Amino acid sequence: QVQLVESGGGLVQPGGSLRLSCAASGFRSDYYAIGWFRQAPGKEREGVSSISSSRDGSTAYADSVKGRFTISRDSAKNTVYLQMNSLKPEDTAVYYCAMDVFPRATLTIDEYDYWGQGTQVTVSS
Repeated sequence: QVQLVESGGGLVQPGGSLRLSCAASGFRSDYYAIGWFRQAPGKEREGVSSISSSRDGSTAYADSVKGRFTISRDSAKNTVYLQMNSLKPEDTAVYYCAMDVFPRATLTIDEYDYWGQGTQVTVSS
């Protein structure tokens, strides 16, 4: 049974950092693309970052987070991380991780087949 569980969200001041984790079970996450998405109140879900299978290792980032967020994976732990630095109030959202049965990184939401329940990130002073 495919399962994705996000953790690491919380309240942080502007300029601060958080690291989100996406723990996978029921499949080998390094065989597939894993993406991070977010949804702010009243807005549509948007792609944040994605990482290809370990065989490829390429990554993709939304323009709004380039240079501030870094996606990585730990194959031994079957976990994908999203390191978020220099956080801004506009980064406030529920963050979701998702798995694409194809290996290439993409920020296209419709490509993803399995989703976690999300973790709340709030950036506020």
